[in-house]
Amino acid sequence: MPRELLTQLGQREPNQGWTQTSWGRASPGSQETAGRFARQEVKRRAETMVHQVLYRALVSSKWLAESVRAGKLGLGLRVLDVSWYSPGTRDARKEYLECHVPGASFFDIEECKDKSSPYEMMLPTEEGFADYVGSLGISNDTHVVVYDGDHLGSYYAPRVWWMFRVFGHRTVSVLNGGFQNWLKEGHPVTSEPSHPEPAVFKATLDRSLFKTYEQVLENLESKRFQLVDSRSKGRYLGTEPEPDAIGLDPGHIRGAVNMPFMDFLTEDGFEKSTEMLRAMFEAKKVDLTKPLIATCRKGVTACHIALAAYLCGKPDVAIYDGSWFEWFHRAPPETRVSQWKDRKP
Repeated sequence: MPRELLTQLGQREPNQGWTQTSWGRASPGSQETAGRFARQEVKRRAETMVHQVLYRALVSSKWLAESVRAGKLGLGLRVLDVSWYSPGTRDARKEYLECHVPGASFFDIEECKDKSSPYEMMLPTEEGFADYVGSLGISNDTHVVVYDGDHLGSYYAPRVWWMFRVFGHRTVSVLNGGFQNWLKEGHPVTSEPSHPEPAVFKATLDRSLFKTYEQVLENLESKRFQLVDSRSKGRYLGTEPEPDAIGLDPGHIRGAVNMPFMDFLTEDGFEKSTEMLRAMFEAKKVDLTKPLIATCRKGVTACHIALAAYLCGKPDVAIYDGSWFEWFHRAPPETRVSQWKDRKP
């Protein structure tokens, strides 16, 4: 362990202060035990430091309500309703205009994506993202809080949380419990749309937080990254159809582990505790000390994996932006695993 890190953590080096035998030399047994305890303590303190350095990924409805009541919304704090629903189900913009958190703006993810891509929800360019969020009154110094109105508590909010992070903005949080719990707790709402003064936002793409088709394909051989799929078990296995999809069979990328994103949320729609999240990763043998790529159908619910890992102290989960939709249409058949064509008629 480097002296600098041990000093930073306030941890004595193994040869200072541990059980000693004559002439200042540690016995083999005590040295091994001391070394193990030292590594455990360094790891614990390192994790504590990570949590102190990482910006809070979740804020409570109570905290946000107090901020709204105190008149703190402005250039320093912006709230975004990032709801999106499948066509023919609910109208996100209409619902926003009828009822939303006071001062919140509507973030239209259909407008803030790569519209030229044949795939479903690809990232926009740096310039496109900067112009769009700047028009919502967000600068690089703004704390952004995102939420959506899904009945699960959170669906698209982690995607937008990740979008800000991948474009270099760290001060972004998800409203824990979403809009449904904001309503349940009786916090104020309004139908008055916000009209923030445009701001200047500079976007810088963090390439470590997203992966391309080519990188995931290469990873099948190198296995440098663990791969986790956040869709339901049926869609992952290929026993259930992909919803609202034409020409897209269900299934998964060869080697991917399945962790359905719904499992990260409580029945009431709140994020589960860090202890529970960590146990879930351990149960799936996903090592949070090693590189990790998250995937789903179109790069949306994969961001729930990134958020859960972040809450466990791992901020560097990368999202495969094209996910299964792109993989199904581009990858060699032998890299796609599915029971779809084997199912009984």
